[in-house]
Amino acid sequence: MDLYRKLKEKTYIIAEMSANHAGSITLAKEIIHAAKESGADCIKIQTYTPDTLTIDCDSSYFHIDNGTWGGENLYHLYSQAYTPWEWQAELKEEADKCGIDFFSTPFDNSAVDFLEEIGIEFYKIASFELIDIPLIEYVASKGKPIIMSTGMSTLAEIDEAVTAVYKNGNPQLALLRCASAYPAITDEMNLKTMQNMEVTFGVPVGLSDHSMGSIGAVTAVAMGAKIIEKHFCIDRTIKNPDASFSMNPLEFKKMVSDIRQAEKAIGKIQYGTMKQEMDNIVFRRSIFSVADIKKGEKLTKENIRIIRPGYGIKPKYYSEILGQIALKDIPRGTPLQFNMIGGEE
Repeated sequence: MDLYRKLKEKTYIIAEMSANHAGSITLAKEIIHAAKESGADCIKIQTYTPDTLTIDCDSSYFHIDNGTWGGENLYHLYSQAYTPWEWQAELKEEADKCGIDFFSTPFDNSAVDFLEEIGIEFYKIASFELIDIPLIEYVASKGKPIIMSTGMSTLAEIDEAVTAVYKNGNPQLALLRCASAYPAITDEMNLKTMQNMEVTFGVPVGLSDHSMGSIGAVTAVAMGAKIIEKHFCIDRTIKNPDASFSMNPLEFKKMVSDIRQAEKAIGKIQYGTMKQEMDNIVFRRSIFSVADIKKGEKLTKENIRIIRPGYGIKPKYYSEILGQIALKDIPRGTPLQFNMIGGEE
């Protein structure tokens, strides 16, 4: 996959399935089709098991105290949320059938090996794994495009991760601004950081958006984002760990429409009259007679003015033609033309 080519064509919009399949492969396939119908360019899953992310331990270290998953144990949470590996080749086939890109976030080397076996064409690095340099180096060694989220990361940590990709000879990298809160709030999105990452690292940038609504995503596109990632579900009433901050198909479709309209609004650099303005160009100002002017009479401030519409001599010539002589009778309301007037007496 030529990721950079895709990013030059339009904003690349990713629907993140995550745990929204709620343990049903049938629902997972439905999500793939709904994402395609809602305008997503890509469906993303995650490749891990509870044992590749953590250990089954009930000590306080492994408990979540606050937020959406407050009170949960990590191992139990991941047991609910993970996408079974035996589904993933079948889900990729389903995505291929309906014409939507498919990729995954691996969380350890065994996941990378598995994804290589099923033919994944590019990879995601999650914000929480950005500091896992050995994992990043292993992913980069596969020579495939990488999209990396940067939630919680310092500039130095991002630099280390980017270096890890490049030193493995992998040139295709994109970075996503991300607030690793679930849900995130737009007040702390700080999209200027996204722009700074583009300047600092010289790579395409985008937004992994966990906030509710689409204002962050649309604003990011207006500020130069080439990738938008949003969690996607069929219905937030289907209970799973990610439902509460995921977009349903109608919301996602509206966001895609707004993004595509924002792209058109951004447009290109163009000065001069645009096609939509052609009918109105005549309502610019020009010089008109505002009184009957007889042949041989001087043009004065009393008998000519700069007014709308724009059928006469341009306003910039006003001072030059004051005092000139009418070469013919000029009725009131006539747009002045140079062939109607001559030099001073």
